[in-house]
Amino acid sequence: MIHWFIFLPLLGALLVFLAPRQWREEVAGTAAGLTLGLGLLLWRSGGTELFRTNWIEPLGITYSVQLGGVSLTLALVTAFMTFMAAIYAAKRVPNPGPMLALMLVMETFLLGIFSARDAILFYVFFEGALIPALLMLAIYGNESRMKALVKFAAYTLFGGLLMLVSFIGYKAIGGSPTFALNDLLANRVTGSAQTWLFLGFLAAMAVKLPLFPLHAWLPDFHEQNDESGIPDVMGTLYKVGGYGLFLYGITLFPDAMRDLRPVLMGLGAFTALYAAWVAFQQSNWKRLMAYAGLSHMGFVALGVFSLQETAVIGAMYLLAFQNLYTGALFMAVGMLQERTGSLSTRVGGVMTQAGALGGLTMALWFASIAVPGLAGFIGEFSVLLGAYQVQPWIAFVAGLTVIAAAAYALTAFQTTFWQARPLGSVPVADLRGVEWLVLGLPLALAILFGVYTAPALNLIQPAVKAILATLGGGQ
Repeated sequence: MIHWFIFLPLLGALLVFLAPRQWREEVAGTAAGLTLGLGLLLWRSGGTELFRTNWIEPLGITYSVQLGGVSLTLALVTAFMTFMAAIYAAKRVPNPGPMLALMLVMETFLLGIFSARDAILFYVFFEGALIPALLMLAIYGNESRMKALVKFAAYTLFGGLLMLVSFIGYKAIGGSPTFALNDLLANRVTGSAQTWLFLGFLAAMAVKLPLFPLHAWLPDFHEQNDESGIPDVMGTLYKVGGYGLFLYGITLFPDAMRDLRPVLMGLGAFTALYAAWVAFQQSNWKRLMAYAGLSHMGFVALGVFSLQETAVIGAMYLLAFQNLYTGALFMAVGMLQERTGSLSTRVGGVMTQAGALGGLTMALWFASIAVPGLAGFIGEFSVLLGAYQVQPWIAFVAGLTVIAAAAYALTAFQTTFWQARPLGSVPVADLRGVEWLVLGLPLALAILFGVYTAPALNLIQPAVKAILATLGGGQ
């Protein structure tokens, strides 16, 4: 079933291109919905066992896939948000067929990233997800999209190349017969070689978390993407650096991560606070959202780099569920732009005419800034609690982000939704049809997993314990 789960969206994308234009939305929605259904069946069955077969045997590359724990949680959120984005795209984007197909292709690569248990297979899926992301930007982006495209591609391809070199070096130095994760773990690299290989791997993950200073592609990528916000939803799901560090970083490079822990934790905390401060200065909703996402990823990095159980659990919880409210907020921004013709945070007075849009947007922002009772709070509080036990002052610096996040989010919300509406402005329609669904369902899940954490923690906690067990003593 895992193979259907990974590749069904790709099959759906092919059918979208083959289907008559009037049926493309239905085909894409059905493929995304069936993928989500398969994911739920996998969750009900407790995940999957490791499936392994030789792929390119002379090079030692295997097709090794497995879903469970953290990877299954992230895959389920990816399938859910892709389904939400597909529903919205069908109503929001003129001639949505190409975008829907590209979204489904990207979903397959994202699910492959979470499923891969072979280093080269992980690299293939990691780089493959770049292609539909670039095509959506190139086809549907704004006037300066080519500059943003080149920057995004350069950062990701360069980081990916360093990751590939690190994986090849790890196999060669360690003497592993294949690139399968289990074989690499049975033939570890130690000493200074591990540190140098880790730095190459870290560069790729820092681009895709992202982390300061390898984040420069992110604001331009979001600002120049289609104003509907739909490619931004998929871009948010593509922030897989935290997962890569969790699965491959901790297991393959434990000594290097432990030696560099204070520096890396400091980098994560600085990224979180720096991004929140820059977000406060933005007047474009897309750029503000980009820096808000960067700030969240700083928290994820802080949790993973701490190598402390509570913090790592919080980081994976945050990584999963920030995709819900951040993706929904990007679609809310798209709805705002459709109604006002602007992405400015200073349009003013929207709440008086579109109360439902304003109310759901505000609730999603509450999730984003970690208000208690919402999923964001569980993740951020756990990260800070665990990181405090390792580096109290670094955790304190990161904790200032909570104040900064409230400042940028509520200030921008106030100027957009409550500030006086300029004279002569066009009327703003309230939510209608599927817009209620694509904002309401992610919010409902953010509330559910903010007050009832057991289903997610039952997946995440055992997986984190198993990964951290590979560290041995001296955590």
